[in-house]
Amino acid sequence: MSDKRTETSAAVQDIREALASQHVDSGRSLTQTLAVACRILAANGHGSGLAGQMTARGDTPGTMWTLPYGMGFEEVTASDYLLVDNDLKVIDGKGTPNPANRFHLHVYAVRDDIDAIVHTHPLNCSALSMIGEPLKPMHMDTSMFYGDVAFLPRWPGIPFGDEEGEIISEALGDKNAILLAHHGQLCAAPTVEAACVMGVFIERAAEMQLKAMAAGDIKEIEPDLGHEAHDWRHAPEAMRTTFEYFARRALAGNDDCLR
Repeated sequence: MSDKRTETSAAVQDIREALASQHVDSGRSLTQTLAVACRILAANGHGSGLAGQMTARGDTPGTMWTLPYGMGFEEVTASDYLLVDNDLKVIDGKGTPNPANRFHLHVYAVRDDIDAIVHTHPLNCSALSMIGEPLKPMHMDTSMFYGDVAFLPRWPGIPFGDEEGEIISEALGDKNAILLAHHGQLCAAPTVEAACVMGVFIERAAEMQLKAMAAGDIKEIEPDLGHEAHDWRHAPEAMRTTFEYFARRALAGNDDCLR
């Protein structure tokens, strides 16, 4: 490793340790964190009607926390969340779960490393998905997707059935994000906080790409630097700190989503 790379790695480790030492537990429950994530996503262009889905794996195998059909991200509260089983039957809570969430169960079933999923149809991701262009995260701010975003080139239709779940989970593979042709995006992570942050930045990455493509050719970044930046952006301390920043903005003067 070069002296520069060694110095950078040491600096990253120092920052991670500093962030870890400064961390104060938010005290939020899982459903409260999910509700805050929904408000963050709504504030960042992800409230595409009723198409938004922010879920988390339940404590019991084969269960998932999800929203009832008809809830928009901007109005979600913690008490709205439903705990459902593999057949989308409600175990805890009141309401009818969104049938489009079924494919999340397939992703959870094949990826033990994933505990939270955000799937939305934001404007720029959707626009990029319509022209058959995979995501090209060639900017420092969007490096969390460098080498870590899949592309599904064919739309399998409305994801209500098991077939769509199998297609999407297979296309995702071992990646943490995917752009879905003629559809939208999906980000998956070990925590709700990380999935939410990825959701915010994948839409930003799509917007950057569309603007860059209109202006000229997108230039590649050096792979070593891209992978290094990716790993830093995925550090739990970095994800948590970024989420709390977005949370402060989303909750400023209005914390009704915590009820």
